[in-house]
Amino acid sequence: MHNNKTTALWQKTNSQTDTGIMDFMAGDDIVLDRVLLPYDICASKAHVQSLQRIGILSAQESERLSSTLDQCLADFQDGKFELEQPFEDGHSAIEWYLTDKLGELGKKVHTGRSRNDQVLVATRLWLKEQLKQLHALCFELAGVFLKRAEFDDQPMPGYTHMQRAVVSSTGLWCAGFAEAMLDNVQLVADTLRLIDSNPLGTAAGYGVNLPLDRSHTTATLGFARIQVNPIYTQNSRGKLELHGLNALHQVLLDVRRLAWDFNLFCSNEFDFVILPDVYTTGSSIMPNKRNPDYIELLRAAPAVCQGAICEINALLSLPSGYQRDLQNSKAPLLRSFKHGLAALGLLAELIRNFKWKSTQLMAALEPAMLATDWAIDQAADGVPFREAYQAVAEQLNDITEIKMSDAGHHSLSSRISPGACGALQLDILRSRLDDLNPDKV
Repeated sequence: MHNNKTTALWQKTNSQTDTGIMDFMAGDDIVLDRVLLPYDICASKAHVQSLQRIGILSAQESERLSSTLDQCLADFQDGKFELEQPFEDGHSAIEWYLTDKLGELGKKVHTGRSRNDQVLVATRLWLKEQLKQLHALCFELAGVFLKRAEFDDQPMPGYTHMQRAVVSSTGLWCAGFAEAMLDNVQLVADTLRLIDSNPLGTAAGYGVNLPLDRSHTTATLGFARIQVNPIYTQNSRGKLELHGLNALHQVLLDVRRLAWDFNLFCSNEFDFVILPDVYTTGSSIMPNKRNPDYIELLRAAPAVCQGAICEINALLSLPSGYQRDLQNSKAPLLRSFKHGLAALGLLAELIRNFKWKSTQLMAALEPAMLATDWAIDQAADGVPFREAYQAVAEQLNDITEIKMSDAGHHSLSSRISPGACGALQLDILRSRLDDLNPDKV
């Protein structure tokens, strides 16, 4: 055991804890709290105002604490105040800063609150901001895909079971991802509404014997409502983070499928697209290679998020009330959103700038891909579909030369079921995009 000692907010007068034990218990909290500190300071200002409103602090004390919290944030952002050992976490660092600058007054800031609701409110504020960024990125991507579907529609092979199946179009492909992103926009907005509740003022999970003005802190911090029950407030830690991570994961699952398509389409075997050079790298040994590294790492992005979901799920086998295990929910949450948003932030420009290789797309079309159209045409003339299906199947080997450039376009224009290649109904998707504008969230 180490003999060095350290102190913390909860330290009693004659009580000290071995630094080795403290290092294990604190973990990387002081590093992770560098992300959350601005939100912690913001919530601390709201708490100070709440204490003034119920007479615990005078107007002068409230003003001094608030202005010193502003200075704390400025010093942190300028690098003059650093979160590092021996602080146990960001909460202790804030209180130390206030006490160092204001003496006894600084010690009043923690009246009526716990580090439990302090970390909850900071995390909730941070998570709201991440979800708003995710919402905006999905909205942008939906618009970019829609624009490509509208202005760059040409025949391409459609696949089932990774086999050439029917004539499809680049517009249909882009519109499919546009609608996926529209669903994601809605999912993220719904998730944001779910977590948009204020935990500040519930203390350690049982309330306090003060008439805290929770309505004021809720309005000041921009929350939609109060999270009412103190026990559930503690029990929701990890649970609401999972809602945020699940929304991110759903987005990244669509992105993974997109990345897979690109990875196939830019291979020599498909040769359907040209990626901008900035999204590729060279080989260290093979001069002829350009590797789609961004696409491959994009394909891997859901793994980081899925790992975080598993990690937090494994933590939540707990009884009611705060348990120190919950501290370990912070790292996977922060890591996943940092990685996921970084991956998504580069994607819209790729969608705008990749190029379809029209000649290769057309060359990949073959007469057998018209078989479904022929069977349905016969069915529309009154032949029972299964008989038409059998008849077309028997004739496939006898197909004479067909000019696919003409037949392919005809196939697309005749596919008029709502949403299909000849009736993409992009106006419906565009209207939905307008309704889901981030300004309305």
